[in-house]
Amino acid sequence: MDLVQKYIGQKKGVRHNTQANYDFVINIIKKEEFGTRRIDKIKLSDAKAWFIKLQSDGRGYSSIHSVRGIVRPAFQMAVEDDLLRKNPFEFQLCTVVVNDSVTRQAITKEQEELFLEFIRNDAHYSKYYNGMFILFKTGLRISEFCGLTVKDIDLQERKINVNHQLQRTRGMQYVIEDTKTSSGTRMLPMTDEVYECFEQIVKNRKKVRVEPIIDGYSRFLFLDKKDMPEVALHWEKHFQWALGKYNRTHEEQMPKITPHGRVIIRTS
Repeated sequence: MDLVQKYIGQKKGVRHNTQANYDFVINIIKKEEFGTRRIDKIKLSDAKAWFIKLQSDGRGYSSIHSVRGIVRPAFQMAVEDDLLRKNPFEFQLCTVVVNDSVTRQAITKEQEELFLEFIRNDAHYSKYYNGMFILFKTGLRISEFCGLTVKDIDLQERKINVNHQLQRTRGMQYVIEDTKTSSGTRMLPMTDEVYECFEQIVKNRKKVRVEPIIDGYSRFLFLDKKDMPEVALHWEKHFQWALGKYNRTHEEQMPKITPHGRVIIRTS
């Protein structure tokens, strides 16, 4: 535990998602007897046995992968400091625990068209059509999409200025961060259909008495009932509830659809 905390303590200026992952891993290690052991007493077989125990205790592969993602470089730091001769966590995780992660894949073109047509014609969910269409057709990350402001939409040049993302921490704090990678900062051209969607969004944007300002950004395209910017969770719920209605009213069922990363994915 001391070694991991020392390693994390050297990581300054990390994004809040990264910090949340650090906190998640620390909480796991704090609950484990393994976290109290001397680092020079841990052998390769001990490290493997610990991961097997974590999975036996109900930890998923992705959680164990997160633990290894911090513990392995922490032990490598100890090797480089001449505290250890070898890193006991230098092994392939998949050779020790079963990968039970959910398989994700893009939905088909036909499924996309059927779902969007349903959204367009539904009395309640049609209000989300423009946003969902844009998510399907532009490849915007959901956090980039939520961070869009009126200023970022150039209807005259038909371009989308993507240079930041909006996220909300577990403590319900809204934060603006840079795009995930340097290449993520970009100008996206609009197709005619995407242009029409943005034109409608800007035209019908909710009018509020006081515009929320997040780290200097304001006039976000989508606001919730409390007049705060909508975040990824809002759109995950929009998709979830709309999909639920679709499957209740259609014989052919649609797989789970969620905005994730750059694409809309199905979970199977």
